[in-house]
Amino acid sequence: MRPHIRASVLLWALLIGQVLREWSFHGVEALVRSPARRALGVSRRFGDDALAYFTERLDPGPTRRALAATVRRAKRNKAFDGARWIGLAVDGTGAGRSGGGGCSLCHPVKDKQGQLLGYLHHFSLISIVGTGLSLPFDVEPYGPGDSEYAASQRLLARAVAAVGRRFADYVVADGEYATAPFLHAAGDLGLRVVARLKDNLPELSAAAQARFTGQAPTETFEEGADRIEAWDAEDFDPWETLRWATVRVLRYRQHKPDGTVIEAFWLTDWPVREVGSRALYRMAKSRWEIENQGFNDGKTRHGLEHLCHHHANSVLMGWLLAIFALTIERLYRLRYLRRGTHHPPTAIDLVRLLRLHLCPPRPPDTS
Repeated sequence: MRPHIRASVLLWALLIGQVLREWSFHGVEALVRSPARRALGVSRRFGDDALAYFTERLDPGPTRRALAATVRRAKRNKAFDGARWIGLAVDGTGAGRSGGGGCSLCHPVKDKQGQLLGYLHHFSLISIVGTGLSLPFDVEPYGPGDSEYAASQRLLARAVAAVGRRFADYVVADGEYATAPFLHAAGDLGLRVVARLKDNLPELSAAAQARFTGQAPTETFEEGADRIEAWDAEDFDPWETLRWATVRVLRYRQHKPDGTVIEAFWLTDWPVREVGSRALYRMAKSRWEIENQGFNDGKTRHGLEHLCHHHANSVLMGWLLAIFALTIERLYRLRYLRRGTHHPPTAIDLVRLLRLHLCPPRPPDTS
């Protein structure tokens, strides 16, 4: 009720620590106790125990709203104007291993013999994709008894409500989400769906295989160094519980220069008259942005795997602040710093540049 350290000071220190890739509480404490504190804009020093106490009690709602406001402002400022369609990708992952269970988000990890190996935490992530600028902007954890499928549906509904129904055009997801409830929920939110077609829909998968096998591709095009063959038809019958009139299925074969061939099937409710095969192929491939530029970048460079404090709310706030820092860094580096004729710096070069400017030069000791 009478804080000695303002919440804004602690929150800013956590966020700027993430930008500088100091995601541990000990790392943030070292920054604010160093001569760099003034350059960071942190008004006072504190310890890592203050950050643990703070994140246990911090309401995630304002941070989620700030993330949504950031991507809305990015759209208003024409950060996505180079893309015709704006996509949303949803997916789940595990992050933050622990030897002993300590919070409500812990999932036990067991071997084949049922021996307990430890605990893991899981969350679903939503990210803007398909625009040349991948921006994650919300997460939804799931605890024991919950699932990625349920968490992702909650996340999608909350995210669309936060950014507005007209913000994005489509949602892209893996085959686990190719179910009637998820497709209907996305449609009710005003989104088209691009979902991977796998064996969980055996009748549709078999019909697509039978239709396209032995048939010449409907379109062949170049995508970078790859040659793409596409088979595309929009008159497949929906399964019993799906309320779509028809289902469109895209099959592609991606031929790489080294001879590797990648094949996949995707389903959608986009009509051919609005989105051609090449555009649909790019939408399908945009799903990998959440893997490569969301989970991989977040875990290897922004500490999504690290548990600063093993408390459910603290873990959630760590995830939210990590993706907030990642989104701010990308907007600043790839859009703001791109003004002019120079190329924007790489992510690591920007971090190094920021670190070099943290401490002011000291005059030489002439005594």
